[in-house]
Amino acid sequence: MDLTQRQEHIIEIVKENGPITGENIAERLSLTRATLRPDLAILTMAGYLDARPRVGYFYTGKTGSELLTEKLKKFKVQEFQSIPVVVHENVSVYDAICTMFLEDVGTLFVVNDHAKLVGVLSRKDLLRASIGNQDLREIPVHIIMTRMPNVTICYKEDLLLEAGQMLIDKQIDALPVVKNDEDGYEVIGRLTKTNLTKALVELGRDERI
Repeated sequence: MDLTQRQEHIIEIVKENGPITGENIAERLSLTRATLRPDLAILTMAGYLDARPRVGYFYTGKTGSELLTEKLKKFKVQEFQSIPVVVHENVSVYDAICTMFLEDVGTLFVVNDHAKLVGVLSRKDLLRASIGNQDLREIPVHIIMTRMPNVTICYKEDLLLEAGQMLIDKQIDALPVVKNDEDGYEVIGRLTKTNLTKALVELGRDERI
């Protein structure tokens, strides 16, 4: 986050004199409290300063990179998940390939008659099934998919970093975001490497600071 010269001056004042009231900071800068209020709000929301009622402002001692890291660690899956693309377990491999290309995704989530997750289809699964002289219109996807419970899942309340670590550890492109019901997992979203990249870009642009 790029600070203005006045904001940097405020931080220096608080470093040397904190805790210090907003009125005292304003006096040192020869400004009114009202003029200073937006700067103090920005510095407090960004984490450079903290404020306590009847005490004043004090410096948190954290660098810009430390503040960015803290914010990243607070991101939840639900803030960045995408809409899932699902297919029924009895659709053909041919139809699954068409769906993957039409929806422009790299992973399909497979559900049963009750719309519960039963498996996952990756590009590799579909490519593997395409090799040979098999009639792809006659092969149901449940024959080639990765089945539960061997599917790695995540929940919308999970931390984004933890879900990202699962993508790395499992060397997969996407995770189904699920809700646990009595009769299985309902797919409510998907988390991909693209979603993680979006989080990093937004963080770098200070859109969440």
